[in-house]
Amino acid sequence: KELIYTESDLIVTPIIDNPKIMKQVPVRFDSKTLHIPAYSVEKLSSMKDVDWNNFLKRVCSLLDSSEKNTGAARSKLNLLYYLCTLVVYKEIASRLISSQLFPILIQQLRAASNWDIRANVARVIGLLALHTSELGEDVPVSEAITLLTELIRENFRNSKLKQCFLPALGELLYLIANKEEKGEHPRECWAVPSAAYTVLMRCLREG
Repeated sequence: KELIYTESDLIVTPIIDNPKIMKQVPVRFDSKTLHIPAYSVEKLSSMKDVDWNNFLKRVCSLLDSSEKNTGAARSKLNLLYYLCTLVVYKEIASRLISSQLFPILIQQLRAASNWDIRANVARVIGLLALHTSELGEDVPVSEAITLLTELIRENFRNSKLKQCFLPALGELLYLIANKEEKGEHPRECWAVPSAAYTVLMRCLREG
């Protein structure tokens, strides 16, 4: 075993926001234009359920807003930057991935006309997958994987967009594999469509 493996082979490094893969621009949000209080992680962790649910409702309604003007897009982006700074904490990530926020992120990934918003939604999804310690049975992971696969396939010649969507897809696949390896039985909503493997193999072949 000592000859076959080197120690570093057994260390799993993150796929998303990994500076060894790609240098990421640090995420900064503007608390003045956030439209919700910019609570710290400590504050959110100690919140009572009622306050947490109110906070979550406001986040979801801001993300779900159908306004199409530049100001609305800018405030959505700002909110996504804020979420990126929160979901790197295990406790917050675990609560958010099982909440109503995850389906809304999927819906934004599908419907947003602004590619910056889509790219940052994918980043939030990838960070959630990386940092969560729990994965509920009803989290629609398969739907997110299917959608990311479609986006990669549709934009296959656009390497910038592929670099936004592939890390999120990788983190979701790793999360499912990890849960199944720990003996948590495969769930219907965690099924990986064969198209995801096909697209990944194509990326490895042609990338």
